[in-house]
Formats: sequence, C-alpha cells, structure tokens
Amino acid sequence: MAGLACDIVTPAALLYSNDAYMVVVPGVEGEAVNLTLQAAADLAGAFALWLSEKTGKPVSSLKIAAGRDSRLSGPAIQQIFSEALKAMGATVYDCGMASTPAMFMANVFEEIAADGSVMITASHLPFNRNGIKFFTREGGLGKSDIKALVKLAEEESFETVSGGSFTCCDLMELYCAHLRKTICDGLGRSEAEKPLSGLHVAVDAGNGAGGFYVSRVLEPLGADCRGSQFLDSDGTFPNHQPNPENKEAMQAVCSAVIESGADLGIIFDTDVDRAAAVDSNGKAIDRNAIVALAAMLAADGHPGAVIVTDSITSTQLHTFLTDMGMEHLRYKRGYKNVIDKGLELNAQGRDCVLAIETSGHAAMRENFFLDDGAYLATRIVIKAAQLKAEEKGIESCIQTLGEPVEAAEFRLPLLAEDFAPYAQNVIDTLTKTVEEGTLPGMTLELPNYEGVRIAFDETCGNGWLLIRMSLHDPLMPLNIESNEAGGLEKIKAAIASLLAPFDKLDSGKLKA
Repeated sequence: MAGLACDIVTPAALLYSNDAYMVVVPGVEGEAVNLTLQAAADLAGAFALWLSEKTGKPVSSLKIAAGRDSRLSGPAIQQIFSEALKAMGATVYDCGMASTPAMFMANVFEEIAADGSVMITASHLPFNRNGIKFFTREGGLGKSDIKALVKLAEEESFETVSGGSFTCCDLMELYCAHLRKTICDGLGRSEAEKPLSGLHVAVDAGNGAGGFYVSRVLEPLGADCRGSQFLDSDGTFPNHQPNPENKEAMQAVCSAVIESGADLGIIFDTDVDRAAAVDSNGKAIDRNAIVALAAMLAADGHPGAVIVTDSITSTQLHTFLTDMGMEHLRYKRGYKNVIDKGLELNAQGRDCVLAIETSGHAAMRENFFLDDGAYLATRIVIKAAQLKAEEKGIESCIQTLGEPVEAAEFRLPLLAEDFAPYAQNVIDTLTKTVEEGTLPGMTLELPNYEGVRIAFDETCGNGWLLIRMSLHDPLMPLNIESNEAGGLEKIKAAIASLLAPFDKLDSGKLKA
C-alpha cells in the first residue's frame, strides 16, 4: 500500500494562483479572501467523477469520508463539499474534526472502507488559510491526479441526483482504538491492565486537532498527563503556532515538561501528521534528533535498514545512523519526496523502514508509510514506558547523536520574474565553480539530490551549506552548519562572495 503523502488542492489551482493555501477568513492585512465555497463544491464534484472512473463504480455507489481540523473555516468548507457529494448521489461519512492520518485510515478500517476521503486542513499555516487533501486506499493523490481533478472541476457540469446520503461516523474512535492497541501490543498488556500506569506524558496540541491523544489514547491506558496544554480546539491558535518547527511552540512544550515533571513531552501540528518530542530534562527532540529517534524505533530488528531523510539533515545525524548500522539516504526536501523515495526503494527490494523529514513528517513502513504524527508519538510512548521500567529516559536512545556548534537558515528572495530558471542557474554555477577545485577548503558533498551542498574544511568554517530552490515560493533557502565557534560567519562570508554576481538573488541577509 502506498503512503499517505499527497499534494494539497485548493481553489488556487482553479484561480491560477501560486498560493499554497487559499485565504478563507478575513482579518489579516493585505490578504483578501480568495476562496469561494463554489470552488470547493466544484472540487467535490470533480473528486466524485475522478473516483468513479478510478474504481469503476458509479458515483451512487461511492462511499467518501470527509473531515477537518480546528480551523474556523473548516465546518463551512466541509459542509459545502459534503453537500456537493451527496447531491451527486454518493454516501458521505461525516467524520467531523479529525486528523489527516485518520482520514486516510477511513479507507482502511473495515467499519468504513471508504472509496476515498478528504481532509480540510492548511497544516500549521495561519488561521485565515485552508486547503483540501485527497486520499484513496492507495494513498494521497499526487500531482498528476490533482491536475486531473482541477481539469474536471473547471470543465465539467455536475448533475444533481437523488439517493445520496450522510452518515455520521466516529472515525476518531476507530483511529484511537488502533493507537491504543498498538501501545498494548507493544507493551504486552491489555487495556484493562493500564499499561501506561506510572508514565507521565505532557502533550501540547497547539489548539489544533490533536487534543484527542490525551483523552482518548493516553489516559485510558493509565498515563499521567498533567502538564498537557492547549488541547481544546481553537482555530485562532491563540497560544502559539501548532508547529513542531516553530521555536516558540517548542519552548512552550519544553517548559510544560519541566514545570510538570513529566517523563516525556509530545507536540503535534494542527492536523497531527507531524510530531516532535521532549525528554525529561526539557530538551527538545526535534529536527535531526527526531529523525534519529524515529530511525532507532523503526529500524529495530532490521539491521542495515535504509533511512530516507530530507536534504538538510546534519553530518552528525549521518554519522549516528551509519554508526548504528543503518544506511542513510539524504534525499530531497518535502515529505512527499522522501515518502515516494522510500516506496521506490522497497519496490526495488531495499529494506527501507522509514522516510522522514526534519519537519517531523515521519512515515514508517510498518504503518502504511503514513506520515502520522500520532503514530510516531505512540511508538515513542511505548519506548518511553519500556525505558522507564529500566530507570532510563527516552534520551538514552540517541545519547551518542552529536550536534553542530552553530547552525542557521536563511531564506533569500529571488527578484527575477521567471525565478525558477534563475535559481537553477545559481545552483549550476555554484556547482561548476566548486567542482573546478579552485576554491580552497571547499568541496561538493556527494551524493546530493537537491540544490548544491558544499563541505568546508577546518580552514574555512568546518561545516557545510546547502542552497536550493524553494518547493513553492520565489526563494532560495540556505542552510548552514558549522562544527566550530565562529565557523558560521566564515561560511556565510564565503557564500556571500560566491552569490555576489547574482543581482536578482537578494543575499543581503548574509551581510547583516
């Protein structure tokens, strides 16, 4: 079965916009509302026709599940989307507030066995945005599928018929039961035995859809969840961004762990397809550390297993994974890219057990290759409970993971109107320049699948940089890490000099 990763569809595609998610709620200066409910209805009709063709079933025989996260605009979009499906004769399962991974599982659980499902979400983005993710049992729809959907939405007229229906569905109870069973099986104890008794876990849901994890997964199994916070859904996100990559969000959950004396902290993004953790000392387990921890869990019993990560993972992580007997494939940024690569490797007979981004998107082969934050949290909780019985903490799993002395990320704006070819020229020129070997202390770091990655020896920064094209925006993200104090400034100066000839790339931030 393919993984969960999918492209997000919004009426942006219909409006020929480059926005990743459309503006649906007023109140942000300079961001006018540009999502219409009619566009959402047209996409619903298109999905029904596309799914009918894919399955060979008439629309009247289709079962389609629909859910949403905590965004203010979610109920209205879900309602109009569902009504459009019902008007075409489909059976619609109303799943209410749900997580993105759970919406995929609506196609898997026998109690529902949907032909397709949709999740109304804009991930961690501001409250005024929203979008739609589409799934079948084979996984999330990719770019070619999305293109077909948009074409149908633009060109087709959708006939209204009788016979469609709504069915209320407690999908989240099925999903939570799945997670509870995973914990019980992992610890070899039944629910009645309260296998998490004695384990203290503080959860931060960021007012997104992840509050269920405390009340419907951890507490029924006996966990102490004092210190958990922002579990109530609030689409204005009043406390912090629901985003494990956000510094304020990570500091909030780290503080909660320290103040409550928890053994473990967990933080989710809005739609719960991403997660990060905190150890008992209040230290964040995110970015390279969450990759290392997830790899240790997924590769248990799989010597030599392949771990696919995104392009910005550190040298120290690579050393950790290889020292632990794993094969590390540093691939491209973007959770869909890493998941697709993992699927490709397994199809070739390679033992790839995990595809993961430093953002917290972790897809384990044992779990349908879903990038499922709650499943990752569940595997961490199981390990934490086992380690507590040995008087150890979760940090013991990754205690040999090194960290760079200095690290920074810069997002350099592209000013060229046709920015993609310009960015590619920057990458090609840098690659050729370093490849020529005329720059002392600099070499290309290979293999590399995205942008250009340059290694710097002890004479000029003792670290590396990666500069690449953004997946969506007219930007070139630049990541730099150094293994010595002051090395970051040396690498910044070097790359600033190399980028100086490119007048349509604003590298002013490197001189600040």
